[in-house]
Amino acid sequence: MISAGDFRNGITIEVDGNIFQIVEFQHVKPGKGAAFVRTKLKNIINGGVVEKTFRPTEKFPQARIDRKDMQYLYSDGDLFTFMDMETYDQVALNSETVGDALKFVKENEVCKICSTNGGVFAVEPPLFVELEITETEPGFKGDTATGASKPATVETGAVVYVPLFVNQGDKIKIDTRTGEYLSRA
Repeated sequence: MISAGDFRNGITIEVDGNIFQIVEFQHVKPGKGAAFVRTKLKNIINGGVVEKTFRPTEKFPQARIDRKDMQYLYSDGDLFTFMDMETYDQVALNSETVGDALKFVKENEVCKICSTNGGVFAVEPPLFVELEITETEPGFKGDTATGASKPATVETGAVVYVPLFVNQGDKIKIDTRTGEYLSRA
């Protein structure tokens, strides 16, 4: 249990059956009345942000989030199958749970599966991936003065904006958090 007076950014707590991560907190001591803690909480399951106030003495159970490395095997329609690399157990997740997390992930790559109380709520792809460009227009010499970019389709089907000197067949490094081109691999 953690009291509201001990809140810190990044702590996950359970409030009214929902699991929240503390984004911001502020201890307030008004001139009149009792002190309170004003917080901004992010629901880790659906991503919604709410603002709540608590008395400093209120206690909440600290939520436990398990992150497990699992290998992405394949997709079958609406289901994405992952395998635990220690026990070889397979888990199928629907596209609602996975979302856009696998936009830059090839089969057999390792991802982190986030769960709480046995229920999976998110998939975290690796921070950086190397993918081959399958389709892009050729760049022209002399077009680089403005630092221009062009769209390129990578082998997973996602579209990334790359500099003009990058050509079809090149391998590039992508930041999966932002979807931006980092460098040639």
